[in-house]
Parts: sequence; structure tokens; C-alpha cells
Amino acid sequence: MTQEYSGSGDPAKSLELLWRKRPQPTRGPKPALTVEGIVEAALRVADTEGITAMSMRRVADELGSGAMTLYRYVPGKAELLDVMLDTVYGELPKRVVPGDWRAKLDEVARENRELYLKHPWMLHVAVSRPPLGPQVMAKYEYELAAVEGIGLTDVEMDATVTLVNGYVHGAVRAAVEARQVIQHSGMTDKQWWLAHVPHLDRIADIDSFPLSTRVGTTVGQEFDAPYDSDHAFEYGLGRLLDGVAALVKDRAEI
Repeated sequence: MTQEYSGSGDPAKSLELLWRKRPQPTRGPKPALTVEGIVEAALRVADTEGITAMSMRRVADELGSGAMTLYRYVPGKAELLDVMLDTVYGELPKRVVPGDWRAKLDEVARENRELYLKHPWMLHVAVSRPPLGPQVMAKYEYELAAVEGIGLTDVEMDATVTLVNGYVHGAVRAAVEARQVIQHSGMTDKQWWLAHVPHLDRIADIDSFPLSTRVGTTVGQEFDAPYDSDHAFEYGLGRLLDGVAALVKDRAEI
């Protein structure tokens, strides 16, 4: 899938749109559209058809309008993409959970995972230059609060949040791809596994790969598949938080 990039529009126009400071049309007929309505239509297209299908023309069709009409409200696709991202980040519940920093950071990871699973197209938008809108800022504030006051420097706090978000992005992308392969092949992981194992046992020189054979067989028997995305996510998140805990402990001992 084609990669899109946030923050690639005109900075002034994008920020005006994100913070709703962009002047609205004053000439011509009474405005028939709103920025919010355009964003909602763009999200419907992206959620159902993927981000590559999201174009100004496609969004206009979704609204029963002409593409040129949209430009009265939104400068272009790049700026629209920024507002789409900022809007969906606003769906994060930002739950207040009891417990220490680990419980809070765990919640940050799970909320981001839920959001990616709801809007898989987000996995194909690079956000190294994030849209600096109100919801992005609120998300960052919430995530930093999970590690505030635990002994990390500001740079380490930012890096920890980035590490968690990066882990979630990779883990969810693998999970989404695992689901998509089932849809495309019409075969569940269990069906795929059971179809291959007899032939592998008959053809492969498994004696040359004792570790692969033992571990792979154990995993296959455990999950009826060569991979389980939920288990992988839980295991990986646990180990990541263990690493942060070691850093926090080191800081406390200094």
C-alpha cells in the first residue's frame, strides 16, 4: 500500500485548519458544507476503502458535491489528512487508570492499539512530522503524564512514549496483515497450518533443524497457527515495560 505522510501540507494553512482558524467562505451561495462534514466523509472513505482511495474527488463524491467545492473549505489532500489524523486521535478515551506508571503506560499502549484496529489506514501514514492540532497535543500530554515524575529526563520521557507508540504500530500492523491474509486467501490460520504440516513432515529434512522443529511444533500446537497476534502483543508489551522499569530503577539508584 502507498505510504502517506502527515505534515506535508502548507504549514500555515494546515495549522489554520487544525485549529479552525481558517476563514470560511463569505462570497457566493450559502455554504453547503463544513470542515467537520468533509472530514467525516474522508474518514468514511479511508475506513472502508483505505487511505489510497481517499482523494478530494472521492470525498466530494461521498458528499454528493463537486471536487472544486471542497477547496473552498480545505486547501488540499495533505491538509485534509492532517485534520483526519487529529480527529481520530480525539477518539482516544484517555482513561485515568489506578496504579503506577506501568499501569498508565500499559493503558497508553492498549488505547493506541484499539485506535489502529478501528482505523487500519492509520498504519500507512508516516507521522514523524505529526499534525500539530489540538487532539495530537492532548494525546501527547496524556501519554507524557504516564511517565511524569518517575525519574526520567524530558528527553527520556519523550523517547519512552515514542518507543511505546512505535511498538504498538508494528505489533498492530502485523495483526492487521494477519487478518487481511485470511480475507484474501479464504483460509484460516488453522486451516493453513493443518494443510501444510503433513507435507512438511513428509518433505522437509526436519532432523537438520531440531530447534525450529521443536519450537515451531510447540507454537503450532498452542495456537493452531504459526503466529498469534494477541499473544505476541501481550508478550512484547510486557518485555518493553520491563525494560522501562529497569531504566526507572537505575535512575532511582543514582
